[in-house]
Amino acid sequence: MKRFTLLLLSLLPLAGQAQVKVSTARPRQLAKPTSVAAATPLSLQEAIAEALQHNFGILLARQDANIAGNNVTRGNAGQLPSITGNLTRTFNNNNINQKFGENDPRIVNGATSNAFNTNVTLGWTIFDGLGMFIAYDRLKTLREQQQQITRATVEETVEDVTNAYYDVVRQAGKITSLEAALKIGQARIDLTKAQVDVGVSAKVEVLTAQVDYNADRSQFLQQQQALAAAKITLNNLMGRSPRLDFSPSDSLTVSRDLREDAVVEGIKTRNPRLAQARLGTDVATYNRKLVRASRFPRIGLVSGYGLTRNINNAAFAGTVLTSSTNQVQGLNYGVTASVPIFNGFNLRRQEQNARVVEEQSQLSLSQTSLQLDADAATAFAQYQNYLQLLELEEANIQLARQNVDIALERYRLGLLTPLALREAQRNELDAETRLLDIRYAAKQAETQLRRLSGDLVQGQ
Repeated sequence: MKRFTLLLLSLLPLAGQAQVKVSTARPRQLAKPTSVAAATPLSLQEAIAEALQHNFGILLARQDANIAGNNVTRGNAGQLPSITGNLTRTFNNNNINQKFGENDPRIVNGATSNAFNTNVTLGWTIFDGLGMFIAYDRLKTLREQQQQITRATVEETVEDVTNAYYDVVRQAGKITSLEAALKIGQARIDLTKAQVDVGVSAKVEVLTAQVDYNADRSQFLQQQQALAAAKITLNNLMGRSPRLDFSPSDSLTVSRDLREDAVVEGIKTRNPRLAQARLGTDVATYNRKLVRASRFPRIGLVSGYGLTRNINNAAFAGTVLTSSTNQVQGLNYGVTASVPIFNGFNLRRQEQNARVVEEQSQLSLSQTSLQLDADAATAFAQYQNYLQLLELEEANIQLARQNVDIALERYRLGLLTPLALREAQRNELDAETRLLDIRYAAKQAETQLRRLSGDLVQGQ
C-alpha cells in the first residue's frame, strides 16, 4: 500500500496538467521475426523490362505478328508467276506376244524399255477481276491487325505487371505496419510487467497484453504469406522462377493530374483494341470484294519446255525384232481463260455471307467503342473517388499515429487503461491498412486509364 500511494502521488502532478507531454521516442527494438530476407532490389521499370523480354503471352503474340508479316508477299497474293520443274524416269521389263491374223505369234520374253520425261512449266495469272490486288491489301491489313493485337497484349501485360508490382509494395507496407504494432505490443507487455512488479497492475493484465501480442503476431505471419504470394504472381508475369526473391525499390505513389477528356481522346486515337476492331472491318470488306472478284473471267499465260525420250528394246519392224528410240523436245506456250457461268448459286451465297460478316464487323466496332467508353467512365469515377479517399486517409493516418503516441505515453504514466491503448493501436493499424489499400486501388484505376488511352507503355 505504501508503494502504491507513492506511485499515485508521483502521477498526480502529471494528471493535473492541461496537456500530456508526449515522448517522441518509440519503444525499444524488439527481437521480432524477420519479414523478408535480404533480397535483390527490383524497380518497376526493371520488372516491366523483364516481362517484355520473357512474358510468354507477349512472346506468343510477337510470333503471331511475325507470321502475319511473313504472309505479306505478292506471291502469296497471287501476283507472281509459278514455275514448276518435273522429271520422270521409268523402266519396264515385259513379255510380248504379238499375233497377226493366222501367222505364228511373235514372242519376246524379257523385253526391256525405258522412258525419260522432263519439263519446266510456267503459269501466270494476269487478270482475275483485280482479286490479286485485293488479296495483297488484305494481307497488309491482317499484318496491321496482328500488330495491334500484339500491342494490346503488351499493354495489358504491362498493366498486370504494374498492378502486381504495387501489390507487392502494398503487402510489404502492411508488414511494416504490423511490425510497428508488434513493437507497441511488446512495449505494453514490458510496461505491464513493470506495473505488476510495483503492485500497480494485476497479472491478468500481462496475460491480456500477451494474448493481444500473439494475435498481432499471427496476423503478421499471415501477412508474410500474402507477400510471398504477391511476389510469386509478379515473378510469373515476368516469366521467371517463382522462387526468386526480390525487394521492391519503388514506392506506391498516385498521379493526381489525369483528365477524362484526355483519356477519351486517347481511346479514339491510340487504343489498340479499338484500332484492331477498325482493321477488322477493313478485312471484312476485302473478303467481300474477293468474293465479288471471283465473278470475273480469269486469264492467264502458260508456257513450258519439255524433253521426252522413249527407248524400246523389243520393237518389231515387220518381222524383224529391233530396238527403237523416240525423242521429243521443244517449247510450248499459250493463253488460258476461264469464265464462271453457273456453280449452283454458291457465289451469290458467299457474297451474301460476306456482306453479313461485314455488317457484323461494324457492329463489333461499335460495341468495342462503347465498351471502352464505359470502362473509361467507370475507371475515372473510381479514380476520382479514390483520390478523395486518399486525401482523407493521408490526413487520418497522422491523427492515428499521434493518438497512439499519446496513448502509449499515458499508459506508461498509468493514465490509460490497457483496453484504450489496444483500441488506439488497432485504430492505427486499420488506418495504415486502409491507406495502403486505397492508394493501391487508386493506382490500379490510374494504370487502367493509362492503358485505355493507349499511352501506358510510352508512359512507363
